[in-house]
Amino acid sequence: YGGVGGRDLGGVRSDIRPIVAQAQKTAPQGVSIVLRGQASTMSSSFLGLGIGMLVAIALIYLLLVVNFQSWLDPFIILTALTGALAGVIWGLHITSTTLSVPAMMGAIMCLGVATANSVLVVTFARTHLEEGMDPLKAAWEAGTGRLRPVIMTATAMIIGMLPMALGLGEGGEQNAPLGRAVIGGLMLATVATLLFVPVVFSLLHRQPADTVKAEPKDNVPSTVLEEAVSTT
Repeated sequence: YGGVGGRDLGGVRSDIRPIVAQAQKTAPQGVSIVLRGQASTMSSSFLGLGIGMLVAIALIYLLLVVNFQSWLDPFIILTALTGALAGVIWGLHITSTTLSVPAMMGAIMCLGVATANSVLVVTFARTHLEEGMDPLKAAWEAGTGRLRPVIMTATAMIIGMLPMALGLGEGGEQNAPLGRAVIGGLMLATVATLLFVPVVFSLLHRQPADTVKAEPKDNVPSTVLEEAVSTT
């Protein structure tokens, strides 16, 4: 039996796996060396959390479809989640943190905040679009008009996660992957929400220019005919 002190379980498992594989080569015939304990439990937890994440994304999409009465705008909103997932991977990579159950939980938390910020931007863009504004201008106004609320929400979450990401306190290193995943995910998700989402909105809502047909010169507009009738 071995305990984990000052390190996350995923990192210890990654270090032990090559040792177990090497020992298996020199083991007597009929003897197998298997890694048990919390490491195997964590592997099964990965599968459950992965399925839970996919189900969560599907439910979010369906709820947004009901709310917006559209299949297109919820898809635009979910494009911000690509930035969130990329940010989670980036945050874990630059901090040399292995993927673990707390990191997966942090990724799910990050998806919720990223979706909320993206809903804020798309709702504002839809309002301008319904007022007759051009899709490109509506997306620009949404990105600039909701810049401060989105940044404030992400910044507050990042600052709140800093102590956890630094692993402060006794046993803090075990929960550090959660904070690092949330911080990395929110950093790139915020950029995606303010830049990528408006671009996708303007592209998908763009319509071909209407062709204006010129009226024949011999046709008199109806307004002129009405004025002539009223004067007579």
